[in-house]
Amino acid sequence: MLGSTSVPARRRPFGERLAPAARLLVCATVPWFVCVWLGTSTAPVPAALPAVLILRDDVFAAPRPALERLVGVVVGVVLSVLVLHWLPPGSLSFLVLVVCACAGMFLLRHDGSPNQQVLVTALVIYATPVPGYPLARLEETAVGIAVVVLLGPLLWPPDPYREAVSGLEEYRNGLGALLERIAARAAAGRPTGPAPADPFARWRRPYELSAALDRKTGRLLLLPPRQAPAGAADTLRPRLRLAARTAPALLFLTRELEIRSSAADGGRQVAGGERAGASGSQAVPGGADGAVRAMAPLVGATASALDAALRGEDCTDRLRLARELELRHRAAHPGRRDAVLRAGLHLIHEALAEHLDPAPG
Repeated sequence: MLGSTSVPARRRPFGERLAPAARLLVCATVPWFVCVWLGTSTAPVPAALPAVLILRDDVFAAPRPALERLVGVVVGVVLSVLVLHWLPPGSLSFLVLVVCACAGMFLLRHDGSPNQQVLVTALVIYATPVPGYPLARLEETAVGIAVVVLLGPLLWPPDPYREAVSGLEEYRNGLGALLERIAARAAAGRPTGPAPADPFARWRRPYELSAALDRKTGRLLLLPPRQAPAGAADTLRPRLRLAARTAPALLFLTRELEIRSSAADGGRQVAGGERAGASGSQAVPGGADGAVRAMAPLVGATASALDAALRGEDCTDRLRLARELELRHRAAHPGRRDAVLRAGLHLIHEALAEHLDPAPG
């Protein structure tokens, strides 16, 4: 079973956890002193804010929120300057400013999220009627965004290969525990347990890892080339493709086993609740229950083969055993519903076979 091969998820080294904090510190202090040197103000807080509000774990995703923030600042500055120019300070001008800024927020929204920087900038400038402050706000924001976008990726750039290897290992461990639990419950003829809050989160993970690796390696062109971890250079992407290809089949398998096990368990409870000797009471057909219970060794063998393949090991012998068990299960349970029950495992076997012997081209 997979429990003997699963290992705890690797904790990130202290250096990797320290890098985001150090990057944030540098990207916040550099624009501050640049703006002080330029003389925009003695306390250029807007120059340090982009580092706090934009930088995330994926530093290469910073340009989009940086551009949104800059556009929001420009629109907020223009709105506040126009309102203060045409209307005297007071309730009317404040109301007009808030209405226009809220409209600008929703007009500049992205992915359904309003650009709050429009309203924040407009209100700050309205509350600070100091000559030259709107231009200083624009300059400081632009300097802060430029430092975040240009300098951020150069400071302790992330290692996309190591992150992908770590993510794939975590996925493999979680998958191993899940399939081991499913096999044990199938052997007992019990339901697979309550569904998780997000039943698709686990199965999206391989796609997310592949997309993140392609995105980050594509954006590292201007940086020193990263070397893939030992043993992962040639097998990492094929293993990610295997994980992504088998995810839909595994989702189907877990769902089908849950439905069949739950139906069989409910049928046994109904049959056991009838009065002894009552006529017409029928237990769940043995074929349905037996097919689910007979899946346990087949699930275990398939899980073992998939686990070895995701580790980058040769799974030929384990795949051969899994296919032999599939043939035995097919011979013992030839019904159409039982064929559907085996469909997910059969797709996994096909994906493993192509992973071992990929087609040319």
